[in-house]
Amino acid sequence: MKLQSQTFSPCLFNRMKRGQKRGEQQEDGNSPNSDPGPGSGSSSPESCKRLRRDGSEEPVQEQGSYNPEGTADWGCLPQEILLQVLQYLPLLDRAFASQVCRSWNQAFHMPELWRCFEFELTQPATSYLKATHPDLIKQIIKRHSNHLQYVSFKVDSSTESAEAACDILSQLVNCSLKTLGLISMARPSFMELPKSHFISALTVVFVNSKSLSSLKIDDTPVDDPSLKVLVANNSDTLKLLKMSSCPHVSPAGILCVADQCHGLRELALNYHLLSDELLLALSSERHVHLEHLRIDVVSENPGQQFHTIKKSSWEAMVRHSPKFNLVMYFFLYEDEFGPFFRDEVPVTHLYFGRSVSKEVLGRVGLTCPRLVELVVCANGLRPLDEELIRIAERCQHLSAIGLGECEVSCSAFVEFVKMCGRRLSQLSIMEEVLVPDHKYGLDDIHWEVSKHLGRVWFPDMMPTW
Repeated sequence: MKLQSQTFSPCLFNRMKRGQKRGEQQEDGNSPNSDPGPGSGSSSPESCKRLRRDGSEEPVQEQGSYNPEGTADWGCLPQEILLQVLQYLPLLDRAFASQVCRSWNQAFHMPELWRCFEFELTQPATSYLKATHPDLIKQIIKRHSNHLQYVSFKVDSSTESAEAACDILSQLVNCSLKTLGLISMARPSFMELPKSHFISALTVVFVNSKSLSSLKIDDTPVDDPSLKVLVANNSDTLKLLKMSSCPHVSPAGILCVADQCHGLRELALNYHLLSDELLLALSSERHVHLEHLRIDVVSENPGQQFHTIKKSSWEAMVRHSPKFNLVMYFFLYEDEFGPFFRDEVPVTHLYFGRSVSKEVLGRVGLTCPRLVELVVCANGLRPLDEELIRIAERCQHLSAIGLGECEVSCSAFVEFVKMCGRRLSQLSIMEEVLVPDHKYGLDDIHWEVSKHLGRVWFPDMMPTW
């Protein structure tokens, strides 16, 4: 049975602690209500008896044994169960729990409890989230840094929090991390730090870990030389690299990672780092089959120019890893889509975060035969009837679609659902997207759509993606 996370108050732990003390005093015969007499400290059967209500005697349960009718002995809770409970508690509640008794304190310091840990570094003026207490951080670094394996840092937008994260990283000289995640909850955070300070702290982890398998460093000033240090020490173990919005990394830097880390299975980066050379490196015989490739196509300035990836490079990628997922997030202005969807692209998950034109969506239906999921947040006031029908015809694997600020006639939408059938496992359509026509109105369209889906369906009142 899965244990639910609960908040343990200090009062509760104090009561447990007092109860534990009373139990120890009673066992030693020092309870103020006990009557010490001859043989009170012995272990004879007579001393281990108590009177029943009817006057007969019954033996007292020895310490550590199960007593279904008596009071619970919290100190004798099996350690494997105690570890499971503590894993679901926030760090501060764990610290309170460690004060209940000696056995709970010992469990608090067991290595198994410190393999996975998240440092929350926030400033009261910039975040409403609770930060990891500085005293607890010092204790963790002092006693458990060599136990840490799966570590993440959750940092708010303040420079002070980012600096605190770097200070902790620079002290992890005795640990061998398997995963590291630097999560900025808001910009600028790490990007405001001096580049040399950040690189120095990150290099400590790269050099000492030796077995890093997952690295998530979005929105950081990581650069090409630091990636070379990463590869030199972790090329045999690295499987996941997520580094979107890292402006100091060049295509050559990410190509170095792909050339040396042949076990890489997941990669997330910005489009400006994607190149034909990178795709060919990921498609080489020495490289394992890539499972996920995520590309963020983001326009920093209106009118930005984007390069084109050759069709032959995508084809090589599909031949080498026929089941890989290509996830693309587009945050472009309408006039910046020129280089995209001109030739066939093996994209499986496609998200348009800004307004996209009818023409581009029409090209999607012609060039994305592997498409599984499509989300369009905005399009304008021109109906997408023909585009949706074309996507249903050409994209035979489509199983999820979401439409926001768009317009589709009710008849075209019903036809689209009819063509896709029950393979549409997710259908999230805003109610204002659907335009009533001579055949269907908003009051009865859900019946027709539900019939083709094989389940009850209603339009959404708000976006769910």
